[in-house]
Amino acid sequence: MQLDKVVNYHKALADPTRVKILILLAEGELNGQVLAEKLGVSPATITHHATKLREASLINERRDKNTIFFSLNHYFIKSNATASVDLIYKNTKLLGGVEGMDDKNKRLKESVIKNFFTSEGKLRHLPVQLKKKLIVLENLISRLDKGRKYTEKEINEFIMNFHDDFATIRREFIMHQFMFRENQIYELNPPEMWARWDVLT
Repeated sequence: MQLDKVVNYHKALADPTRVKILILLAEGELNGQVLAEKLGVSPATITHHATKLREASLINERRDKNTIFFSLNHYFIKSNATASVDLIYKNTKLLGGVEGMDDKNKRLKESVIKNFFTSEGKLRHLPVQLKKKLIVLENLISRLDKGRKYTEKEINEFIMNFHDDFATIRREFIMHQFMFRENQIYELNPPEMWARWDVLT
């Protein structure tokens, strides 16, 4: 299933119309009607392709009354591409493990965990800064069992052991590719697919 996640990302790009949509959105946010006119296709066709791109985390959607606007998810376009490379080369280099972490990153990780978790292990609040947020999410997600399938209720209960806002943290797990969800069942992605805080400046 984890491999399917990488394959689905590349499938999302394996269509000329979808690539053209991404190219147009690189210039800024557009609604479905404008995209349809620029590409000479029907709005229904745009909806179909936009669904594929959204499932692969390549675009964002924003609704304004009855109009849906699309924009690029710049972070995940780069992150998904990096995840594919990391997965392919996972046996030839260390990725995010303690052994491969330089002293500066190791000290940062320890500092973030100390500052954002209480002595009882409760999360004070989710950091705003992306790098620190990813460290916190990685710390939480590492407590789940690899290969186990979780119901949404189980994930909510797990998160509530650390923080009351389970809905936000659950979304962050999906958004940053720590987990994937299918038919309301959650499962860990391989670490090679997790959004990596150690490569951020």
